[in-house]
Amino acid sequence: MSITITGTIERRDIGMGAWALVSGDGVTYEILKGADKSLLKTGQQAKVTGQVREDIMTAAMIGPVLEVKSFEILNSH
Repeated sequence: MSITITGTIERRDIGMGAWALVSGDGVTYEILKGADKSLLKTGQQAKVTGQVREDIMTAAMIGPVLEVKSFEILNSH
């Protein structure tokens, strides 16, 4: 099922590092590796559409794993 989340991109220093999308209501999603590099900038606001992957576990385990399908940058830092 596809979901759309608006939030802030963050870099988490857990293990080898992980990228997260923190939604406006405080839910943290771990961005699945392989996402477009232009999305992965700390502090950037974005509207992301993707799929929560319940079949994948990660070393960081910071929240549900989000496979990004598309995104729109709302503001860049």
